[in-house]
Amino acid sequence: MIDASLSAGVDVGSTWLDLGFHPFAKPIRARNSEAGIETIIAALRERGVAKVALEAIGGYGRKLVAALIEADLNVFVVNPRRIKAFRDAEGLIAKTDKLDAGLIARFAHAMAHELRPLPDAEQAVLKALSTRRRQLTESIAIEKTRLKQAFDPLIVESCREMIAILEDKRRLIEADLDRRIDAQDRMARRRAILSSIPGVGAHISALVVVEMPELGAIDRKAAASLAGLAPIPRNPGFPAGATPSPRVDPACGRPSPWPRSWQRAAIRNSSKPISTCAPPENRPRSPSSPSRAASSPSPTPSSATTFPSTTHASLDELNTVACMS
Repeated sequence: MIDASLSAGVDVGSTWLDLGFHPFAKPIRARNSEAGIETIIAALRERGVAKVALEAIGGYGRKLVAALIEADLNVFVVNPRRIKAFRDAEGLIAKTDKLDAGLIARFAHAMAHELRPLPDAEQAVLKALSTRRRQLTESIAIEKTRLKQAFDPLIVESCREMIAILEDKRRLIEADLDRRIDAQDRMARRRAILSSIPGVGAHISALVVVEMPELGAIDRKAAASLAGLAPIPRNPGFPAGATPSPRVDPACGRPSPWPRSWQRAAIRNSSKPISTCAPPENRPRSPSSPSRAASSPSPTPSSATTFPSTTHASLDELNTVACMS
C-alpha cells in the first residue's frame, strides 16, 4: 500500500546506490547494477514509498530512472543546485552518500508541491535521442573547427572523414526521432504547429516538442521563460528600473531551442530600462517637466529594439490548439 507521506531519495554514484527515507528509516546501499536496482525497487515497494527523488548528475542514474518509471513509481530528477541550497538551509556540514540520500528524501517531502514527475518511458527515450543529436552536432562543430586549423593533408583527410561519419550518425538519430514523434498524434500535431512559425524548422520543432512537453498546459509567459526567451529581473543594488538580460542556461537540462535571432532580440529588449518598456501614454510625467519630444530626440529605427511579435502570438496559438487536440 502506497503512503503519500513517505518519500525516498537516492544518491547515485558510479558504483553504489544509496537509498534514504523520510520519515527516517534505515538507509539501504546497493550496487549500481541490475541486481542492485532490483533491490532498490523491492525496498521502495515494501515500504510503500509514494515518490522517489534523485539528483540529475549525468548518466549514472539513467538505468535506475528507467526501471523506476517501468515500476510505476513517481520519479523526480532534481537539479543538484537545489539540493545544495536545501543542505545549506538545513545548516549541514557533514557529507556522505548515506547522508545525501536522506537529504534528498527530505527535500522530496518538503518540496513535493514544486516537483514534477518524469514522463513515461517513451518520452525518456525521445529525450535521450534529442540529447544524442545535440552531442553529435557539437562534435561536428568541433571537427569543422579543427579542419579549418589543419594544414597537414593527412589531418585534413582525417577531419573530413570524421565529419562524414558524425553526420551519418546524426542523420540516423534524426530519422529515428522523427519516426517516434510521428507515431504520437499529440506530439506530431504540436510539431506541425511549431513548423508553421516563421524561423522554426524541422530540427527546432522536433527539439521543442521533446524538450518542452509542457507546451499546451502553460501560458505564453511561462513558455517564454521555459524557453529562455523571457527576461529574469535580478537587480539588487542596481538603479531602479534596470533589468539584466535573460538567462539562457542549459544547466537545467533544457537548452534554449529557439532561433538565435529571437534570443538576441530578447537580450537586446531586456537590456533596456523598465521605464522605457512601457507605452508612452502609461508613463507618469510631472506637469512641470518638459515634454519628451523637446528634451530628447526620438530613437532612430536602427537603434530601436523590439522582441519578435511572432513569439508570443505563436506560443498562444500553440497552447490553444494543443489543449484542444
